[in-house]
Amino acid sequence: MTARLSLYQKAEQELYKLDRSVKAKFYDFCHLFRDNPDHPGLDLKPLKGDRRVFRAKIDQSYRALLAKTGIDDRGQENWLVIAVRHRKHVYEELSVAVNRITGEIEFVDLSVVGESVLQRAGVTLTPSEPEPETPHTTPSKPSRSVAQLLVGITAEDLRGLGVTEQLIDLALAVTDSGELDQLVSGAPLLSKDVLYGLAAGMSMDEVRREITSQVEVELGNDYAENLGAALARTTVTTVDEDLKAAIEEGDFRTWKVFLHPSQAKLVARHYNGPARVSGGPGTGKTIVALHRVKHLAEQLPPGPGKPILLTTFTKNLTTDLRARLASLLEPELLARVEITHIDQLAARVLSENAGVGAGKQRVYDTVALGVLRQVLAEVDDQRWDAEFLLEEWDQVVLGQSLNTRKAYFDARRAGRGRSLTRPERNQIWKLLEQFTARLDKEGIETWGQAAERAARFEMERAAKIEARQGKESADGPDQTEPDDSSGMRYLSHRYRHVVVDEAQDLRAAHWTMLRAMVPKSSNDMFIAGDTHQRIYDHQVTLGTVGINIRGRSSRLTLSYRTTREILARAIGVVDPQKVSYDNLDDGVDTLDGYRSVLHGPAPELVACESWEDELRQLAAALTSWRTEISTGDNGVRRDPRGNVAVCVADRDMVSQVMHYLTTQAEISCAELTKDGPKGEGEVHVGTMHRFKGLEYQKLAIVGVRDGVIPRTGLIERYRKEDQQRFAREERKARSLLFVAATRARDTLRISWHGKPSPYLPV
Repeated sequence: MTARLSLYQKAEQELYKLDRSVKAKFYDFCHLFRDNPDHPGLDLKPLKGDRRVFRAKIDQSYRALLAKTGIDDRGQENWLVIAVRHRKHVYEELSVAVNRITGEIEFVDLSVVGESVLQRAGVTLTPSEPEPETPHTTPSKPSRSVAQLLVGITAEDLRGLGVTEQLIDLALAVTDSGELDQLVSGAPLLSKDVLYGLAAGMSMDEVRREITSQVEVELGNDYAENLGAALARTTVTTVDEDLKAAIEEGDFRTWKVFLHPSQAKLVARHYNGPARVSGGPGTGKTIVALHRVKHLAEQLPPGPGKPILLTTFTKNLTTDLRARLASLLEPELLARVEITHIDQLAARVLSENAGVGAGKQRVYDTVALGVLRQVLAEVDDQRWDAEFLLEEWDQVVLGQSLNTRKAYFDARRAGRGRSLTRPERNQIWKLLEQFTARLDKEGIETWGQAAERAARFEMERAAKIEARQGKESADGPDQTEPDDSSGMRYLSHRYRHVVVDEAQDLRAAHWTMLRAMVPKSSNDMFIAGDTHQRIYDHQVTLGTVGINIRGRSSRLTLSYRTTREILARAIGVVDPQKVSYDNLDDGVDTLDGYRSVLHGPAPELVACESWEDELRQLAAALTSWRTEISTGDNGVRRDPRGNVAVCVADRDMVSQVMHYLTTQAEISCAELTKDGPKGEGEVHVGTMHRFKGLEYQKLAIVGVRDGVIPRTGLIERYRKEDQQRFAREERKARSLLFVAATRARDTLRISWHGKPSPYLPV
């Protein structure tokens, strides 16, 4: 009898850590098992503890642990590989079950639990294949004399919150955070989140509301039915040739697309209009957005074209999103998703509508600022600051597509700080007219202008579509052959669904364009963002651009990437108790309840004597990290490439860091550019802006000193002249450092020379 073999996600992660020779033998094992599970060479036997768990030989040293999940209509057995272990680490107490809260398959391995906890809980592990030379020690009698970590919590409490049955007594025997870390290192996710939440001081009600209720499903009484439903919900991979390349990439690849069960409901939910998900770094907003694209793509009817748009603000983040989505979607579904950054999308619209503005060179705002200063100097106007005027033009005039003086007089200026009288608006309008005339004369336009023009084209297109639909609705179906000389009969919206990541950085004109590109309907727009991470000064209220998210907003509070230690340091940077952040919808965003379920080393804060000393100490740290990652667990060598990064404040520092590391420390580097990493270097180096949306296991931020973060000369003059402008600039600088610090998953190192940044709690 043949078999279908699938791989449980936890087993997939274990495979990543094994030596290549063991992986090769595992692939051979899979082929043999699929052809004949009863082959004598496999020695397939059930464990004595849980008869639903079997062990089979991969080679003389390694075993596959499997669970039989049923037989299909063709009589083919279905098996799930739940672990890959050395035979010394296979115990009879291994078990597999369906969680009574989540309905998901849970594999429990008590061998990762500390011996002291096992002894206090009275648990004795029995090796499946005893080693004569390493006899197992019988634990002492259970003792409850040591103070428990989870004070006041009962077994029934943990059972009601969904903690796996086999872990309940052990959790009550834990006495400190170190033992808890050991206990949950191999625990199912819900148990891990619940136990960490309780240990962090969350009340029972808070845990039930924020963790347990988010993943609760209805279960029947039939185990086989529950198991079948669990397999449909659980992340499993069919073992075939395509799995090889994925496993060779390492477990960080899986991490970057892993959807936590508490996020799954947001992905599959039906929304009656635009929806938004917010949350701090590492809470999974980007992953939710990617899985939302996957969900929408799987619901599409057959047909041509790309009815789904996935967009974000920067080009290098778009590259990362494309790579991640490619690992989630089959090629035929991926082909139906348009993945592009927002300015590229606007440029394409303009290329399709050649006319006014055609042939102009697009420039960044720094160039436009120079032109505006020149205009102010020529007219000798010292009443207005050039930076203020440029922002007023970009955020209010272009953002609301204001074409007349009267429209500007009536415009809403939410979030702009100082109020303006009617005479002042008149003065500003005259200056901006001269400024735009000069840009036009020089044959240039800003990306903000391009976005505004693209938005107008899309609004005109949407108006034509709505007019045609209104006429058809009034006249009834057209029974005659359509006159398509204008193309109107076949004109339609560009997309059915739009998904936006890093939403806080888009311009108002971008939102206007996107709103016009998709018809107003169910599930039309899905928006992911966090205004605490806004690093560009594009402040938008979605309601003013026709995007209503009221009643369809969700907030993620649990970080699954950044450790508690890194998170505490990063939150101190943005200082939410003193600094206010908007929520894209006329409200205030908050980090209340934002916490991590991960534990790790405290961030390393390093004060250096000079820039040269800072570079020298950085090189030493990177060398140590490289050795640590390359060695990995159990001595297995792994490639550090793409797992280690250095973050700096500006382009000059990028060049200096890369030069020192390559010439003085023989560490190869790849620069982070708008197109992603440039080169094959093992350590990525880039400015803080380039790290937006990226993740690294180990991250060093260098040059975090006063005068650089923030750039004192750029904002100090606003302290007396414009307090609201000063607050915005300071908030933007804080957000930039916050973004940088939260790119680290496991290890964060921050260094400076001279006086540290005032935003760095030292």
